[in-house]
Amino acid sequence: MIALLGRRFAGLILTLAAVSFLIFAVMDLLPGDAASIMLGTSATPETLAALRHELGLDQPLLFRYGQWVAGVLSGDLGQSYTYGVPVAGLILERLAVTLPLALLAILLSVAIAVPLGTFAAARRDGIAAIIATLFSQVSIAVPAFWVALLLIILFSTTLGLMPAGGFPGWGAGLWPALQALVMPATALALPQAGVLTRVTRTAVLETLHEDFTRTALAKGLSARAVLWRHAVPNALVPILTTLGLQFTFLVAGAILVENVFNLPGLGRLAFQALSQRDIIAMQDVVLFFAALVVIMNFLVDMSYLAIDPRLRRDV
Repeated sequence: MIALLGRRFAGLILTLAAVSFLIFAVMDLLPGDAASIMLGTSATPETLAALRHELGLDQPLLFRYGQWVAGVLSGDLGQSYTYGVPVAGLILERLAVTLPLALLAILLSVAIAVPLGTFAAARRDGIAAIIATLFSQVSIAVPAFWVALLLIILFSTTLGLMPAGGFPGWGAGLWPALQALVMPATALALPQAGVLTRVTRTAVLETLHEDFTRTALAKGLSARAVLWRHAVPNALVPILTTLGLQFTFLVAGAILVENVFNLPGLGRLAFQALSQRDIIAMQDVVLFFAALVVIMNFLVDMSYLAIDPRLRRDV
């Protein structure tokens, strides 16, 4: 077990190192730089060269990459060119919006998809299977930003029940903050719920055809007990894999929804940094997203050992 954890952790570190260099190199290839954006088109070549030297942009790529990695490892993510404040503080501030948004979206997705997919598998020839198939096809096909616009039109413009956008901050109270996140989380959750419904239905169906479920039925257990005590727990591996991928997508892929609802989250920060060529902020945010994906995949892999005893025996 220790050897397995060591190998997985070493792979995690190597992946992060490769991803960090790729991010830095790609950002360096973007047209324009921070100096030209900050000074504008009217800057003289001498002024531009002086600012590039001050920002360290005239140094070789590998030297600048080494400085950036050393700063990240020491907790210093650099200074934002646009905001003039440490990027670490910006990420923590925006994470206080994006992380609860992603958690709320994943909870809504699980609450919808797991029961619907399970009932569709248990009654594969009934109305539940038809509803699950229709829901998954429609929700996957509809973009999240379009769902967001429909929710604003219905619940904000027409009914006046929910705020159309903005975030009051957690200091304004738990309910006002959650109220501002409900519609964005719903817009993000519906497409993911469609995918998770399909995965849950397929996984539970496969488990229901296993020998141990037929044996449990033959011993006199009810169909409900077999479904929830045996089939669903043994179908958790693909469900957890999908949830891990969905969580990272919800954190990193909420750019459009956060812009629709004017939420000050990480996605909006990444969009603003890219549009303003704030390279330091952009590469730090992208590295955070990449690290989140790699770490989440590592945790999901480790969770398999806790769920499936057969994997522990193989190890």
